[in-house]
Amino acid sequence: MPSLTQVVDTFPSVRIPSESGGLAVEVCLIAQMGHGAGSHLFASVASRQRQHGAFVDELDEPSVKLGGTNFPKGDATSLYSFAVGPAGHPFHRHAGHRIFTAVSGSGGAQLRFSSVSTQQIAEDPRNFVRALRFINIPPDCMFTVRFGGETWHQFSPLSRKSMHPAFFALSCHTNELGGNLPHDLKQKVLANEASIPALTELLPPEVAALLDAQEFDAASIPATTLSLEAPPGTLRRVLCNAARSSVGWLRGAWSSWQGASGFLSYGGSGRAVRELKAAPAGSLLNQQLAGMPVHHDDTFAVRITGAGFKDASAAQLLASVLEGFLLNRPGGVSSLMALRNALVKPLGLRTSPLGCPVSSLLSADIDTFFAKRYPVFDQSVNLADTRAQVILGANDKHLLFRSCVAVEIVDEHHVDITLGTRVHCKNLFGRFYMGAIAYTHRRYVAPAMLRLAVEFALGEVEDFQMASRLAPA
Repeated sequence: MPSLTQVVDTFPSVRIPSESGGLAVEVCLIAQMGHGAGSHLFASVASRQRQHGAFVDELDEPSVKLGGTNFPKGDATSLYSFAVGPAGHPFHRHAGHRIFTAVSGSGGAQLRFSSVSTQQIAEDPRNFVRALRFINIPPDCMFTVRFGGETWHQFSPLSRKSMHPAFFALSCHTNELGGNLPHDLKQKVLANEASIPALTELLPPEVAALLDAQEFDAASIPATTLSLEAPPGTLRRVLCNAARSSVGWLRGAWSSWQGASGFLSYGGSGRAVRELKAAPAGSLLNQQLAGMPVHHDDTFAVRITGAGFKDASAAQLLASVLEGFLLNRPGGVSSLMALRNALVKPLGLRTSPLGCPVSSLLSADIDTFFAKRYPVFDQSVNLADTRAQVILGANDKHLLFRSCVAVEIVDEHHVDITLGTRVHCKNLFGRFYMGAIAYTHRRYVAPAMLRLAVEFALGEVEDFQMASRLAPA
């Protein structure tokens, strides 16, 4: 039980001066989270960490380099995640100083530090034990730690019999080259190939033997307990810890069983899509549904401005745009189509998972193909291959529609890509249907589909996918 408890109005903190003249150890308690949150968080983020391309599992401290150095641009920092499980990890140190933020498991955590130098250990290994200090962190707490290079440290659950992990942390190495690194390790750091285990030095055998000896009494080591909400050593604290441990076991087990996943959504470049007053001159759309009343007519356009279009092929660009309609669908449009399909299926209307203007790209009833792959009603590519068009569409019980997708290379710096739709309603229900969907079609469906298809064709989605892959930094 602590001999002295001090009430503070801010973050409970402790500072341990260095025995060897280096930077002090500083630990600050930030917040106490909900019951069981620590073990729940550990289980979920540890699962994500294991799936990362840069995952390393060594020295009982599984870790990932989330962000590497960039020395050519003057950035010597790196960012890691690491976990310390129920068994804790061995005493070790790093050449450079460390700063990390962590969340303790639902059984709490104990941080152990000894700031003796190599020379002090050589003079007497027992100097290591004399400089030992413990800091106790309660369950489910966010806390920060900062200590200097060459500081020996070990982290473990607060209780040796705990089934809960010690904590999960995000660690910032403010200078990956900091401290007296061996030449080979320095070269690895400069090549951005370092990892937490590579930057780790384990305890000398003579000191490890002292800690493993029967006469070593961990209870005699000076310890500071930080706490929030309930004072250390009180019945309230004991009951709170017991409740957190029980709930943490359940939440941790649930999170481990459920698994962890994440989502990455690409919102696109925000490239402007404008609605034209009419289809461009020479558009195949102007020839569609001839002699029939047209109840809906629109054309949307995107202009691409850049370099490198001098020798571009309009037909190849059009094929890429059509592929974009298939592979880079707006999530909202897909959801609307799923709802639409569910509503009209009992009526015997045509259904498709693809947005209506280009839904016939999935049709098996059309035997004319563009680029030997995409089913179309009609197609046209001029002799210079600067303008390429296709006609898509379908005949349904309530309406007929035709869509024109076109690519025109205006000059070596500009390309216009258009999506136009023309509809003839066959009956009263068709008019009702178009009236119900026209606003959403004009304001969202067609512009969103065109923009994402164009971004796919230009390789922007591929760039996004490459950047988002979890690979070693």
